[in-house]
Amino acid sequence: MKTDTSQSGYANYLLGVLVLVYVFNFLDRQIVSILAERIKADIGATDAQMGFLYGTAFAVFYALFGIPLGRLADMWERKKLIAIGLTFWSLMTALSGLARDFTQLAIARIGVGVGEASATPAAFSMLSDSFPAAKRATALAVYSSGIYIGAGLGLGLGGMIVDQWDVAWQGQAAPFGLAGWQVAFMAVGLPGLLLAAWVSTLREPVRGVMDGIESPREERPFREFGREIMSVVPPFTIIHLALERYGARAIGMNVLAALVVSLLAVVLSVLLGTPEQWAALAIGVYATISWAQALRRRDAPAFTLIFATPSLRWAALGFSFLSFTGYGTGFWAAPFLIREHGATEAEVGLLFGSGSAFGGWFGVTFGGLLADRWRATNPNGRLWVGLLTAVAPLPVALWMFTTDSVTMVYVLGVPLSMLTAMWIGPAASTVQDLVLPRMRGAASGAYLLILTFVGLALGPYTIGRLSVAFDDLGLGILVSLTSNLIAATLILLAMRSLARDEASKLARAQAAGETADP
Repeated sequence: MKTDTSQSGYANYLLGVLVLVYVFNFLDRQIVSILAERIKADIGATDAQMGFLYGTAFAVFYALFGIPLGRLADMWERKKLIAIGLTFWSLMTALSGLARDFTQLAIARIGVGVGEASATPAAFSMLSDSFPAAKRATALAVYSSGIYIGAGLGLGLGGMIVDQWDVAWQGQAAPFGLAGWQVAFMAVGLPGLLLAAWVSTLREPVRGVMDGIESPREERPFREFGREIMSVVPPFTIIHLALERYGARAIGMNVLAALVVSLLAVVLSVLLGTPEQWAALAIGVYATISWAQALRRRDAPAFTLIFATPSLRWAALGFSFLSFTGYGTGFWAAPFLIREHGATEAEVGLLFGSGSAFGGWFGVTFGGLLADRWRATNPNGRLWVGLLTAVAPLPVALWMFTTDSVTMVYVLGVPLSMLTAMWIGPAASTVQDLVLPRMRGAASGAYLLILTFVGLALGPYTIGRLSVAFDDLGLGILVSLTSNLIAATLILLAMRSLARDEASKLARAQAAGETADP
C-alpha cells in the first residue's frame, strides 16, 4: 500500500464505509430515546430505570469489552473485528424487539453494548494509519459525524415506525402481539448484517505507516486477547493474576479493590435506590482497575503512555464531562418534547431528529477542521476547540429548555447539536497523538471507557434521577449542564503539558521498555 494514503481515493473510501458503520452504531443505540415513552408505558419503568436502560446497561459492558477488543484491534485484522462486532450488535438490536419486560430488554441492550465495543477502537486505529497527523482530527471528526447522522435517523425512523405501526393495527391484534417499539428495534437492527459483509471487503492500512514507527506483528493475537478478557471480566480477574504469577500482594490489592467498590455500590444503592445502576457501574470500575493492574505488568510502555501522561488524563476526564452533557441531553430531549410540549413521536423524529442530525454533523465536521487549523499554529489548538465546546452551548441550552414555544425548541436544537458536537474529533485525535501506533486500539479503549462511564453511564441516569427528584425533566437537564464547567477546568489543566507530553512520548515509552524505533 502507498504510504501517502491520505492523498489516495482509498483512504477516503475507507473513511466513508466506517462512517456508515458509526451511523448504524448510533442508530441502534439512539432509537431507545424516541421509543422511551412507549417502552415505559409497556414495561412500567421509571425515568431512572430508562436512564439505566439507555445508559448504564449499555455503557458498562460497552466500556468493559472495549478494553480487550481495543487490544485485539492492535494485534489482529481490524476490518474483521469491526465486521464481527457489527453482526453481533445488529442481531442483539433485533432481539431487543422480542423483549417482554425490563430484564429482557436490559440483557439485549447489554449485548448491543458488547458488540458495539468492537467498532470505534479499531476504526480510530485504521483511520490514524490512513491519514497523517495534520489531517487526523478532520478524518476522525468526519468518522464521528456518524454519531449525529445515526442518532437523527434513530429518532426519525423510530418515530415513523412506531406511529405507522400503531395506526395500521389500531383496534386490532398486531402480528405476534408485537408493539410498535418492538418492530422498530427489528427494523433498524437487521440491515446491519449487510453492512457487515461490506466491511469485511476493506483493505487493512499498514500499521504505523503514517508515523514512521514500525509496529511488529503479534504472532498469537487470540492468546493475548484471551489474557485481556481474563484481566477485565470478574471473577476471572483473580484467576488471571494467579496464572500470571503476579504474587500474593497483587491479588490482595485486587480483592481489596473489589471489596471497596462493592461497598460503595451498596451504600449508593441504599442512599439513592436503583441498585442495578450501582451494581453495573461497580462491575465496570472494578474491571478497569483489574485491567490497569494487569497492563502495568504485561505492557509497561503502553501503561506509561495511557495512564501516566498528564495531558491525556486531564483531557480524557474533561471530554468525558462533555459527553455527560451530550449523552444526557441527547437521550432526554425527545421525551422532553413529547412530555412537556405534547409532540408526537413522528413529529419529534422528523423535526428534532433531522435538525439535530444536521447540526451534529456540521458541528463535528467543523470542529475537526477548526482543530487541525488551530493546531497548525498552536500545540493546544485542538484543546481550545474543546474549551469552546464547553462554554458556547450553555446559553442556547438554557433558552431551549425554558421556552414555551415548541417551534423554538426545534429551531434551537440545531445550534445546540452543532456546538455540543465540536469536541469529538479533537478529543479522539488528541488521544491518538499521545500514544504510539501499536497502542492506539488500547488507548482508544481506555479513552472510550472513561468517556462511557462518566458520559453514558452517569449522564442519562443522573438526568432521570433529577427529573424524578424535581418532578421537572427540563430542570433536571439544566442542572446537569454544570458538568460543562468541570470539563472546561480539566481541559485547561491538560493544556499545561500537552506539547511536552506529545514530544516526549517515544522517549518515555522507550524508558519503560519499548523496543519500537522511529
